[in-house]
Amino acid sequence: MRAVLTVIGKDKVGIIAGVSQKLAELDMNIIDVSQTIMDSYFTMMMVLEMSKDNNNVEMIRSELNSLGETLGVKISIQNEEIFNVMHKL
Repeated sequence: MRAVLTVIGKDKVGIIAGVSQKLAELDMNIIDVSQTIMDSYFTMMMVLEMSKDNNNVEMIRSELNSLGETLGVKISIQNEEIFNVMHKL
């Protein structure tokens, strides 16, 4: 299953490293990534491939929420299909 992850917050050192490390621990592969700084705010969007053995989205969401609190950013994740339907014009 693919998922879309977004990260938004005040820019500071270690955001990409922290998120990437947590995704590796969760056995999630980064397929695509885009990030930018807008007026001192960090924004990042990733497309991820979730392993078939690790598809407990609520556990993953909980882990990422904890990480977001630690890093001082908002991390959101959702199924790619749901993301695509919600953002179709």
